[in-house]
Amino acid sequence: MAYIEFDRVCKLYPPATRALDNMSFTVEKGELCVIVGHSGAGKTTLLNILGGMDTATSGHVRLDGREITGLGGRALTEYRRNDVGFVFQFYNLVQNLTARENVELAAQICHDPIPAAEALEAVGLGHRLDNFPAQLSGGEQQMLAMGRALMSKPRIVLMDEPSMGLSPIFVEEIFNIIKEISAEGTTVLLVEQNAKKALSIADRAYVLETGKIVLEGNAKDLLNDESIKKAYLGE
Repeated sequence: MAYIEFDRVCKLYPPATRALDNMSFTVEKGELCVIVGHSGAGKTTLLNILGGMDTATSGHVRLDGREITGLGGRALTEYRRNDVGFVFQFYNLVQNLTARENVELAAQICHDPIPAAEALEAVGLGHRLDNFPAQLSGGEQQMLAMGRALMSKPRIVLMDEPSMGLSPIFVEEIFNIIKEISAEGTTVLLVEQNAKKALSIADRAYVLETGKIVLEGNAKDLLNDESIKKAYLGE
């Protein structure tokens, strides 16, 4: 049994938008999986359903054999708080709290969180604990968001375009952090506009088009696939 399973998952939005269309895929424990696709392909919807922030219209989603699609109320809240770390395109930081306080605030709703200073040290912000978000660059704010996501020691980390809008030097730092998170055994699903960079560090990859998986396989192999190069890498 795979660690993450999507089994014939559909997501419909009224009146007739099919965001996910009978989608099935798996991710093994500890894998770094990248999801590639153009805007509107269903990538964020996939992450939101797996992260418990949206519900499937039909089908089954399982994490380590546990049915996620059937969770509700307190069980779903506990799942989001303790099993999932989510890194968004936008940092969603509390502006009048320091970096340390942003992590500590999130830690209050989790079981057995790691210390804020340790979480921030892990993402290269050990020297910025007492700075407010406005005193951090965009890249540093995203690193802070990553530290916050890791604080709960989540079973899976979901990342939605974490390098969007960042300068090249911070893109490199963000990807180094992602590689480190994966190397420590955490299962990571990464949606990323920088498909070439994402494929170069990932284990497994899925290519989405209009809610369907149209290509899948070893990420390094897909990186060298001519159709991928033309459609997604601009080569």
